[in-house]
Amino acid sequence: MGHSHEDHSHGHSHNHSSLKGRNLIISILLNILITVAQVIGGIVSGSLSLLSDALHNFSDVLSLIISYIAALLSKREASTNRTFGYKRAEIIAAFINAATLIVVALILIKEASERFFEPQQIESNVVIWLSLLGIVANGFSVLLLKKDSKSNMNMRSAYLHLLTDMLASVAVLVGGLLMKFYEVYWIDAALTFAIAIYLIFVGYALLKDATRVLMLFTPNTIQVKSIVEEVGMINGVKNIHHIHIWQLNEDEVHLEAHVDFNEDIKLSEFDNILQEIEEVVYHKFGINHVTIQPEYGKSDSKQIIVQD
Repeated sequence: MGHSHEDHSHGHSHNHSSLKGRNLIISILLNILITVAQVIGGIVSGSLSLLSDALHNFSDVLSLIISYIAALLSKREASTNRTFGYKRAEIIAAFINAATLIVVALILIKEASERFFEPQQIESNVVIWLSLLGIVANGFSVLLLKKDSKSNMNMRSAYLHLLTDMLASVAVLVGGLLMKFYEVYWIDAALTFAIAIYLIFVGYALLKDATRVLMLFTPNTIQVKSIVEEVGMINGVKNIHHIHIWQLNEDEVHLEAHVDFNEDIKLSEFDNILQEIEEVVYHKFGINHVTIQPEYGKSDSKQIIVQD
């Protein structure tokens, strides 16, 4: 038997989703523009950091498209053969986007290592102007997605792609200025390497978070032993065991467990205790979907807190 605490403000949610989709579309178009401009500029100027920035921008385009598709899928309703609907779509998108951040970073490290020992003269004016274009366009995209990135892993993955690309453009700008005024051409490769390291850092953190959700791990913020103690203090409850806690997406955390009772209570009495359990786990642990199997005198082991 179970219940859930849910937000029924569907109108607000629909408007918010439409706005989120619009912001992603704008960001996709801006990144296509930057990518094309930087590929042409990188070839003309001979700048590896500009071409690496273009590669990263291209990965942004792909990641934003993936995020947009996932956001659309997540709004689809559940059905008899998809009882959870597509609620995991955005988590999968976040996983893919985080993985691509790391792959792109490894490619950049390889290219930067080769170029570092063989620096080439670069047309710095092209690098400077195109890096400024990247800063402005990506900066605008970052502002569009910033709010949603705080509460949605999919949007955070898209936001990180854009934020790191904006920072990469800043690094390319600095490199362009150093090459123009001081002819320090090795800085092009050095900055590419620094950008790649940063990509690995942010990509790994997001990849780890997405993996935890996909693997049905207990959220880091929840201690199972604390739940056992809190539920055990409810009047009539003898024991809670065989617990599973998982995160379906960023809005839903599920708990299923067996609860052993002191007495052979009526179903109506169980409903009252179930409501108490729901209130405790919701307000103290943020769990909003609860499924409880009631037991009295059942011979299974009551000491197995987490079921294998």
